[in-house]
Order: sequence, then C-alpha cells, then structure tokens
Amino acid sequence: MNEFEQNVQSKRNDAIDSGVGFVVSFGFFAIMFIIAVVIEFVSR
Repeated sequence: MNEFEQNVQSKRNDAIDSGVGFVVSFGFFAIMFIIAVVIEFVSR
C-alpha cells in the first residue's frame, strides 16, 4: 500500500457526494431552462 491509501483524508461515502453533485448540477440547468422559458414567454 502506498502512503495515500493508509492516510485517507475523507472517509465519507462517495455515492453521497456524487449524488449531491448530480442534484446541484441538475438544479442549475433546470433553473437556467426555467429562466429561458419565462423570458421567451414574457417577450411574446
């Protein structure tokens, strides 16, 4: 084993971190889509 396998910085579950990252990025793009739809609706 190398030094980094023995001295782990974070012991949290990676699935939780990846899930949070997915939800945050999905929410960001969903908000961008909603803003674009509202702007298109208002400009008619």
